[in-house]
Amino acid sequence: MSADSTDDFESEFQPATDTQPTPDAVLEAEDLSVSYGKVQALRGLDLTVREGEIVSLIGPNGAGKTTFANTASGFLPYDGSVRYRDQEVSSVGQTALVEQGMIHCTEKRDLFGYMDVEDNLELGGYLQDDAVIEERKEFVYDLFPRLDERREQNARSMSGGEQQMLAIGRALMGDPDLLILDEPTLGLAPVILKDIAEAFDPIQEQGVTIMLTEQNVTFALKHADRIYLLENGDVVREGTPGELKGDDYIRESYLGG
Repeated sequence: MSADSTDDFESEFQPATDTQPTPDAVLEAEDLSVSYGKVQALRGLDLTVREGEIVSLIGPNGAGKTTFANTASGFLPYDGSVRYRDQEVSSVGQTALVEQGMIHCTEKRDLFGYMDVEDNLELGGYLQDDAVIEERKEFVYDLFPRLDERREQNARSMSGGEQQMLAIGRALMGDPDLLILDEPTLGLAPVILKDIAEAFDPIQEQGVTIMLTEQNVTFALKHADRIYLLENGDVVREGTPGELKGDDYIRESYLGG
């Protein structure tokens, strides 16, 4: 057999390799540090959220999760780098970030309490034209039928779980490319957690990448593609849910052994 024939034979029976390209980074932090005066909230944080993923930043209260969400959204000054689609956040500005598709659903929800569901949603789509607003509203109502039933109800009179649905729905009205959900399950009943979890697939099917901050480690492990564990401003673990479920420290500290 000639050398060329041997090469052809070997190449024909080589095991197939995965040639799928790595998705682009939507949000990327490198050596990110944030301080409140003398108190350092984040220390040299490295984190990447890639196209189409759900990435969760987990950790106890006070770990720095909300600080990261606020920094990524352009609300806080920082050292190091945090980029949205290769643009340094500090040089873009909050309004431009929203226009380009980064939408932040805050921990406090920040609803307009004396306005009804419909008006809150329409305010979330203030950058969209009328046709898009109507289309987005129907998507939100399909996603959360409770909101459809309460279109004319004031936000302040709704339950905590319904308010969280409305906050997420209002964020979706902005037609996000990247949706930052800060502590969306905090204080909610299990039935509401189920409703929120079931919304993730339809949201992702619209091409939305999700960055999730969570104290509820069990929820994050069930629904995220990758996870970063933040403690006292430092990332101390990172990996897939499968990898972290097998981590002794995660099991003992966050999953009750």
